[in-house]
Amino acid sequence: MEPRLDLFSTETGTKIGKRFAGLGMALQQSPLPKTTAELVSLRASQLNGCGFCLDMHVKEAIAAGEDPLRLHLVAGWRETTVFTEAEQAALAFAEEGTENVSVSDDTWANLRKHYDDEQTAALVCLIGLINAANRMAVITHQKGGSYQAGAMANFEG
Repeated sequence: MEPRLDLFSTETGTKIGKRFAGLGMALQQSPLPKTTAELVSLRASQLNGCGFCLDMHVKEAIAAGEDPLRLHLVAGWRETTVFTEAEQAALAFAEEGTENVSVSDDTWANLRKHYDDEQTAALVCLIGLINAANRMAVITHQKGGSYQAGAMANFEG
């Protein structure tokens, strides 16, 4: 399947893309660990079937120092021993926030055991942002494989 539209070749798409990149930079400046943010983005992108975002978040995670082995295990995180309790709470939160209208009280309570208000706010915003980005990329059939780590930071300008 070929891409339907290059959003960034349109004035509207470029304006929105720059704002998305700006939101991404704001999230990077939050106290949420970068690797946790990438794990959450990767998991939501897996659930949404977004090849472009999978490519991006794997490469960004590796650039941030994440172990590639852990990235291979994100889809089956519940059946592994490589993620911390805090990361597991974030991954559960990402799954429920992606697949459901809301998250359960149990998932919320578990998340709050590990993340303060600032980190939780970042996670809430990140899940909303990655799901929106996934949907735009999936709708327009964007392909993964050519993303270069750091490219979105360059796009912000």
